[in-house]
This record gives sequence, C-alpha cells and structure tokens, in this order.
Amino acid sequence: MSGCNFHSVLVTGANRGIGLELVKQFLRKPKPPKWVFATCRDPQGGKAQDLKALASKHPNLVILQLESTDEASIRAAAEEATAHLAGTGLNLLINNAGVMPPSTLETMTKENTLSVYQINVVGPMLVTKAFLPLLKTAAKKSGEKRLSCSKAAVINITTIGGSIGNPPSLNTFPVIAYRCSKTALNMLTQCQSLEYNNDGILCVAIHPGWVKTDMGTEKAELTVQESVRCIIGTISTLSEEQNGRVVNWEGRPVLW
Repeated sequence: MSGCNFHSVLVTGANRGIGLELVKQFLRKPKPPKWVFATCRDPQGGKAQDLKALASKHPNLVILQLESTDEASIRAAAEEATAHLAGTGLNLLINNAGVMPPSTLETMTKENTLSVYQINVVGPMLVTKAFLPLLKTAAKKSGEKRLSCSKAAVINITTIGGSIGNPPSLNTFPVIAYRCSKTALNMLTQCQSLEYNNDGILCVAIHPGWVKTDMGTEKAELTVQESVRCIIGTISTLSEEQNGRVVNWEGRPVLW
C-alpha cells in the first residue's frame, strides 16, 4: 500500500456503510489524497451528518450531490469536481452506490427489477461516462506507464452473489434482482476495461465480502473497517493482470 499514492478519489454512495468508511480511511492515510470527493443523494439531509462532520475537519473532503439515476445531477457533480481538480484529473473513481431490496423469483416484478438495474448498473455506467474526461486527464498526466489505481482507475463494487461460475445458494442469498444486476455490473466492468485500456484506465470489480452494514446485516463475517482496510490495500496493488477481472477484498480472483 505504501507504494501507491492517490492524488484524487471519488466515492459514490458515501454517506454510510462501505462508502463512508472508504472516505474515512482515505482521509486517514499517511499521505491522504489532495482531494476526496464523497457523493450522496442529499448532502443536506440527516443521513449525511457523518460526512458533514468529516468535511468540517478535512478541507480536502468535498461532498457532492449526486443521484446516479439523474444525468443532470451527475453532470453537475462532474463539473464541480472539475473545478476543484483544476486540470489535474481524477485518479480513482469508486462506484459504490447500490441497493439490495428483497426479491425472490416469485415476488420480482418488471418495475422493481428495472429499478434495481437503474441504480446498480445504469448508475455506474453513467457516472463513469461523466467522469471519463477527468480519468483520461489523470492518466495522461501520470508518469506511470503501467495501469494502476494511482494513475487512473474505475473500481465497481460488486458481490459474490453475482457469480455464475460459483453462485451462493438462494437460501443464503435470496435477493434475485440484486444478484442479476451485479452480474451485469461485472460485464460492464469487463467492457469498460476493453474500451478504456488504451486510455490508460484500469477497470476492476471488487467483492467486499459479507460486511456488517445495513445491507449486510449484523450476521455478516466482516466489520466494515476490516473490509475497507483490505479493499484499499487491494486497490493499491492492482495492475494490468486484474484489468477487467472480479477480485475479492483480499485481491483473490472471483469466479464469475
């Protein structure tokens, strides 16, 4: 981890859970990023109080309003980030925002399934597209020749539940729409890696483990602090070898 420095990082869905902890741990690094952008739907709402408290102590933390299903909101966030970055580009985009509503094969409907896809798949696609110019700028300005997260990278937070090659049972993971959406997100990551490779942008999907969050419940195996500490350690070591792949919080390949 010590060999990887991030000039700028943006995390979506940063007002709670894994997203909030990512922001906290990036800010606590011995050499924190010059800019940490934390996005959430309602920066003025009660659910953003922890972020606002952090921002009052860290001038390098910028809270951006971003609704991943609203293209105007995404464009506005990208414009605000561009102004802060002042031509330096964005090194690391972490698409963390997502939803996991209950759904079984019996209860799934067209409407609730499409709603999950809008947030978990279309959202990361639109956000990455909007911030792509900043990622390209960072890659061009970097002195590094090899792909890395300190050069320019997109990290999509996925789940083992989206694995086709080694799927967990429906008894332990019965959220069908969520699982299907994350399988689609894995393919989006693969396509992004193929498209953006020549621009010097690394694209990887990371399974954070079963984490004690609102989505993961208290029965989960990992604390959010443990998961995020490993995620940042893994992010710091990613290279061409993992481009387009799915790995877990420890950097191990996930069969998807």
